[in-house]
Amino acid sequence: MATCALLAEDNIVYLEQALALVERLRDEDYTRGGQAAYTSGIGSHLRHCLDHYTNFLAGLPAGRVDYDARARDPRIEQDRSHALGVMRGIVAGLKALSVQDGERALQVKMDCGDQTDPASWWTGSTLRRELQFLISHTVHHYALIAMILRLHQIDPGPGFGVAPSTLRYQAGQACAR
Repeated sequence: MATCALLAEDNIVYLEQALALVERLRDEDYTRGGQAAYTSGIGSHLRHCLDHYTNFLAGLPAGRVDYDARARDPRIEQDRSHALGVMRGIVAGLKALSVQDGERALQVKMDCGDQTDPASWWTGSTLRRELQFLISHTVHHYALIAMILRLHQIDPGPGFGVAPSTLRYQAGQACAR
């Protein structure tokens, strides 16, 4: 079973991928959106991911993580240096989790589209499970970012937006040849 420290470090690896990517992009590539194949730009997808991390870290002290209460800060979408600062702050917050109990109980809220009372949107989880969720959610949006970049002939880098299980499978296939 993966420890809280290991899962926090795995999340940091993904955030560091984004840090490296955003540092090498031009401003216009970071903010470009509204194309026929997609409507949201790289900055929008990244902001969405960072909102989830921010809400996760903000909710930990009370044990209640509300993923719906996102700030949706447009500066993250439009200003690469601001986005980089937010990412570095999240990395610092995740590093502080290494001593936490991964089985710590949390209440988590996420609107899944049903029409029931919003109070029923809260569900039980653990710190470890939410760190797993954040990886999955982040990789999903990174895949969209990678697609947008490739449409503009920009290489996102090896493994960017590819699930860990897919990378392991591909490595195994390469070794089998």
